[in-house]
Amino acid sequence: MLELINEQNIWDNLKQSDKPIVLYGMGLGAEKIMAELEQRGMKAHDIFASDEFVRGHSFKGYKVLKYSEVCKKYDDFNVVLCFASHIDSVIENIKKINNEHTVFAPDVPVAGGGLFTNEYVAEHDSEFDYVYNRLADEESKRVYLDIIRFKVSGKIEYLLSSFCNKDDVYNKILKLSDNENIIDLGAYDGDTIREFVKSTGGKYSHITALEPDAKSYKKLLKNTDGMQNLTTLNMGAWSEKDTLIFSADAGRNSKMSSSGTSVKVTDIDSLNIPATFIKMDIEGSEMRALNGMQATVKGRHPKLYICAYHRNEDLFALPLKVWELDDSYKIYFRHSKYIPAWESNFYCI
Repeated sequence: MLELINEQNIWDNLKQSDKPIVLYGMGLGAEKIMAELEQRGMKAHDIFASDEFVRGHSFKGYKVLKYSEVCKKYDDFNVVLCFASHIDSVIENIKKINNEHTVFAPDVPVAGGGLFTNEYVAEHDSEFDYVYNRLADEESKRVYLDIIRFKVSGKIEYLLSSFCNKDDVYNKILKLSDNENIIDLGAYDGDTIREFVKSTGGKYSHITALEPDAKSYKKLLKNTDGMQNLTTLNMGAWSEKDTLIFSADAGRNSKMSSSGTSVKVTDIDSLNIPATFIKMDIEGSEMRALNGMQATVKGRHPKLYICAYHRNEDLFALPLKVWELDDSYKIYFRHSKYIPAWESNFYCI
């Protein structure tokens, strides 16, 4: 696999460049990236934000500038993106900036540790190779390679050329019928339920939606009020029934934490649902959930929609687990519009 990547690690590229490093964005993403830069003997020279967020304030000792102010200060510079977005206007602005100054988007895992580097790819070369060669179509292989190239290099061009049409995924790959029994793991506020219903023209057998975060669960109840044949559960998906601690303020990114709120979790097999389609977007717990649905998968071969961007190992460990459960699965890989490589998903049929 490594010979197909042919890209330098983003961190090495930034260190070898003589251009100033300017961060675009604030918050937790910026904090993680600043810490990684410092660990590698680098530092950010400045920070800027989108004009509507600049109001003369500071972040981590830096005065937050406008992009135009950074352009006046430096002839050229490397931009390091510190946030994620799927909004068209934001992506268009990132593309505009990239045409003027190189934009790098570091891949910092949502869950787990470590960085996605050439060394990491080499360490798991056989696993990456196996998954790549078994993917169901050439588009899956192309996008899979480009997402790996992006995660190593941070170059957003690899993402921009990989965006798929989500409707095509539903219509040409998943091909949901009007009689699906759906389990939505990580239902958030019902956003993917809306996708399912749109895809089937509003017809389905039943939807069971699990959402562990209390605030998101309230939104889910509000947004699905009045829907027929719907069961909502304020719990998470896991390998067994248990009570775990989730971070109290994670919202959409609700995940395991050392402190926070107690949340019930369950294995899917215990729900005893004759599922035909299971979606998993559970912030790094996808492997746990797969371990808890072995009977469901082996017995019914439901279609699977699995997010593959929370942990570094997701790109190979999750499909390998699916094939371990049922070797007959055809697995497709697509990336929906998002910078960085969030919404990179496996679709198993």
